[in-house]
Amino acid sequence: MSTNSPATALIQRSFNVPQLIAAMLKARDHASDLIFSPGRAPQVEVSGQLVELKFKGLECLIPSDIDQIAKFLLGKNQHAAQKLEQEGSADLSYGLENTARFRVNIFRQRGTCAIVMRVIPDRIPSFEDLKLPPHLQEICGLRNGIVLVTGPTGSGKSSTLAAVIDKMNEEKAIHILTIEDPIEFLHRHKKATIHQRELHSDTPTFAAALRGALRQAPKVILVGEMRDRETIEIALEASETGHLVLSTLHTIDAAKTVERIIGAFPMEDQQGMRNRLAKAFRYILSQRLLPRTDGNGRLAVIEILKSTLRTREYVEKGEGEGKTLLDAMRDGSTEGMQYFDGEIEKLIRSGVIDFETGFTYATNPGNLRLELSDFLDGQEKPKRTSSRESELELTP
Repeated sequence: MSTNSPATALIQRSFNVPQLIAAMLKARDHASDLIFSPGRAPQVEVSGQLVELKFKGLECLIPSDIDQIAKFLLGKNQHAAQKLEQEGSADLSYGLENTARFRVNIFRQRGTCAIVMRVIPDRIPSFEDLKLPPHLQEICGLRNGIVLVTGPTGSGKSSTLAAVIDKMNEEKAIHILTIEDPIEFLHRHKKATIHQRELHSDTPTFAAALRGALRQAPKVILVGEMRDRETIEIALEASETGHLVLSTLHTIDAAKTVERIIGAFPMEDQQGMRNRLAKAFRYILSQRLLPRTDGNGRLAVIEILKSTLRTREYVEKGEGEGKTLLDAMRDGSTEGMQYFDGEIEKLIRSGVIDFETGFTYATNPGNLRLELSDFLDGQEKPKRTSSRESELELTP
């Protein structure tokens, strides 16, 4: 991973990488990501804002600094090193003892390396920690079917699934199998027995691991991501043969999740897949993380689509005028359903988020403004708080 620039190749600075990572975590509470980029000081992301940390001697990272960090993180992981060389980016995990674990992506840009490290807390979060709706604990009692948690990268999908798995682990004497890329939260055996398999080191693909899982007698299977048609099909097969399957998709809401799954198949197979998905799905949870007005971190806003006679019909037959999954969620509060804009409206009215933030993250900002018209009349727009700091001097 040496750079092509002769000028920078001559500069070699030595520093302790674990000490640097630990100092960055200590410098800011609730950091969600650590970022190493040539030409910038080490950065942490806090509440969606990047903050530079000017460590003595590392006020401005050079390419050889990033190479040094990358080589340390890669260690003996030959698969990741080869993937970085051949494809220009690589995913891996890293653990800082007694502190935190990280999901790491090393990638090449403009001929040099950059690194993003997503912070995975050492302690598995609980339902209470994440402020998840209490009735979602019903998921832990399901015997079969599919539960999907969706949202963009960094919206807390892994944390939500970790909380669900941990609660099952505490309450049920069952076999749980996870297939992840990479392994994030480490689950220890409690009442349940948990086996965690990592892509590339333990199995070549999600699909291969899923096929193997059907012969490994788990009651619950967690698939890190339903990336392709084969994985989706085997996950459906597992749910139809008595397993509870938990997984994620990078979709923005429940309706788009259904479209993505059905759209992965040829036109002639789509109605059959609609029938199967309608029978198999139990919950589709979609998440967005919104910054709080008080600047104290972010909170998850969750859309909940639950399997009912009405929602199964809409999945099976497709949506139509007045018969959409959004309509079903709007009308389904007594059945435990909720939709993004309804939850955002509640948070704006209670002052937890400001209305500018709410409109930015809303599914339909125009409708949300109409719903809030009585509240906004005469209201002075609050100023959005920012956690950005211009300067910070620290010594690791």
